[in-house]
Amino acid sequence: ISAFRPRRWRGALLSETAIVNIKTLEADKRPVSAVADHSEVRDIVEVTIRQDKSRVLRMLFDSDHSLEERVLAEQFAP
Repeated sequence: ISAFRPRRWRGALLSETAIVNIKTLEADKRPVSAVADHSEVRDIVEVTIRQDKSRVLRMLFDSDHSLEERVLAEQFAP
């Protein structure tokens, strides 16, 4: 789903417990596809997005810049 994004809005980070529901309007007139992790589902009417906690991954980042710094920079960059 590639929803409209207001100009100059870079997005926001959600909490790891957030659940996002998207419902399509007039799905019969405007077909919608959802894509995640290289998997596409076509002709959706509704999609629910949440974190999958069944997999554990190690995230690597630069030790000179903390994860908190990176999160703030991503959300509030000039």
